[in-house]
Amino acid sequence: MPKVEPIINIENIVASATVKHRMELNSVVKAFPDTEYRPGRFPGLVFRLKKPKTSTLIFGSGKMICTGARSEKEAERALRKLIKVLKEGGILIMEKPEIKIVNVVATVNLGGSIDLSELYEAERGMRGRIVYEPEQFPGLIYRMEDPRAVFLIFSSGKLVCTGAKKEEDVHQAAIKLHRKLEDKNLIRHGH
Repeated sequence: MPKVEPIINIENIVASATVKHRMELNSVVKAFPDTEYRPGRFPGLVFRLKKPKTSTLIFGSGKMICTGARSEKEAERALRKLIKVLKEGGILIMEKPEIKIVNVVATVNLGGSIDLSELYEAERGMRGRIVYEPEQFPGLIYRMEDPRAVFLIFSSGKLVCTGAKKEEDVHQAAIKLHRKLEDKNLIRHGH
């Protein structure tokens, strides 16, 4: 039984949608003057929705990348709403785009401090999947393969998890890592 349960917060879901034809971004700007489009600086157009509060990059290729959602359902809802709004604004979208979750970003608090040098020594066998160079970055990078996730681990016991494609994978990976650290006595609870 763990001493404390990790506190896991989903911070951002990145989702993509692709239509199989080019999108005329200048037409999107004409129909929706609130969008941001500076083709000289960046090839994508930024379309912000108030509900759910998200930003979506739309590219001329037909690819869209939505950020800012706090759940998979919210990300999918935002992209479906954006497609509907674009169609209502007269933008040609010929078929229903396929929506995919690309990345789930979460913060995790393990409830105790971690000696990163000790962790690095204990996990040296991970060869290249664990990186700790305190002169360059204060955190330890820990790449888990199953479920697939990358953790930035800080000595405070606070972590950032990225690279997962499902919220469930984040939870499983965080619990697995927490258990491993507790089993090896690498988490210090209290002062």
